[in-house]
Amino acid sequence: MKTRKMILLALLASVSIFSVRAQSLDEIIDKYLVALGGKDKLLALNTAVLEGAMSINGQNIQVKITQANNKAQRVDITFGGISGYIIQTRDSGWQYLPFQGQQKAEAMPEAVVKETADALDIQSPLLNYKEKGHTVELLGKEDVDGTECFKIKLVSKSGLEQTIFIDPSNYYIIKTTTKSKASGKEVVQSQTFSNYKKLDSGYIFPFSASGFGPGEVTFTKIEVNKSLDPALFKPTN
Repeated sequence: MKTRKMILLALLASVSIFSVRAQSLDEIIDKYLVALGGKDKLLALNTAVLEGAMSINGQNIQVKITQANNKAQRVDITFGGISGYIIQTRDSGWQYLPFQGQQKAEAMPEAVVKETADALDIQSPLLNYKEKGHTVELLGKEDVDGTECFKIKLVSKSGLEQTIFIDPSNYYIIKTTTKSKASGKEVVQSQTFSNYKKLDSGYIFPFSASGFGPGEVTFTKIEVNKSLDPALFKPTN
């Protein structure tokens, strides 16, 4: 009887520990969503257009990111009078970067497009992550440039693996690390986010970010929920 009782108590303790961990993770995610305005606010975010610039070796590079939630994204890059772009939709993608020698738009590998399709979710992959088919795990804490952050691993429904670092002082994401595959090789891309500000519309965005190019982008204008021409997400050359 004692043995059975000990086994039962051990099982109950295991279930209890699991529940505490799950609750802790969901509490962190809930606080993160509240920090960005709440679930209802985020669910109403359909499009975003971010305009800014970065400085590389004294050259001013203009950057414009146009996003349609769960549908498409376009990144326009302009410097030295030359413009290029990267476009991705849920089923296709193109790159036209003439400053890297490309003469015309080139299609992205189908496997890359498929794997990264879930990254088109601009409302946040952590929002209703279970309904979206993602799996999320709390990996404890990790230092990010002097800030002890919550470390969350998210594997999207399409298989994209992302590690998210949340600042416990304000529950903003300050860094993400994404693993994807290109030409059969694993590619790790890190992005950092800072200088969060509240727009007149009530949405909160980081106005400084790295990982969209060789330097840090400072955004000067962000617009949300404006109508977008579908032609923006089709290659033009």
